[in-house]
Amino acid sequence: MPKNKTHSGASKRFRVTGSGKILREKTGKRHRLEKKSSRVIRRVSDTTEIAKADVPRAKKMLGI
Repeated sequence: MPKNKTHSGASKRFRVTGSGKILREKTGKRHRLEKKSSRVIRRVSDTTEIAKADVPRAKKMLGI
């Protein structure tokens, strides 16, 4: 059976931790930053875990 290829878009968006959790960047930090408060910009510049419902699909795309 051939190996599965990693989805290149998923590999750019997700990061896997040592314990196996899948992390993503928060949205809203690319443009229109002048209108957003410093508090909002600070809040969205962090990483977070992906939703529990999306874990199986993300793992499949990452080849985990």
